[in-house]
Amino acid sequence: MAEYRKLGRASAHRDLMLRNQVTSLLKHGKIQTTVTRAKETKRIAEKMITLGKRGDLHARRQALAYITEETVVKNLFDEIAPKYVERNGGYTRILRLEPRKGDGAEMVILELV
Repeated sequence: MAEYRKLGRASAHRDLMLRNQVTSLLKHGKIQTTVTRAKETKRIAEKMITLGKRGDLHARRQALAYITEETVVKNLFDEIAPKYVERNGGYTRILRLEPRKGDGAEMVILELV
């Protein structure tokens, strides 16, 4: 069975939240979020970049099925993935920030290397 975090959400809500976070990460290059969300987002974002490196039609369709914006998929295959041709994984990094004011949740910046 696949090990993943539930993030205190119903499955549909969790899936869409992660899709939105991956889309935002690939669109803007970095996002600010909590540690646990960042770790889950990182897992999926690395898979999307690997699809981009493959570059064939099937990989593009798989990425389109997950990422919510077509322009982000085009950018992933044309600009982001070619930067990582020599690199085998580890396309993202997590930088820790100070805890969030309201609830003290550990905050991080998740960015593309």
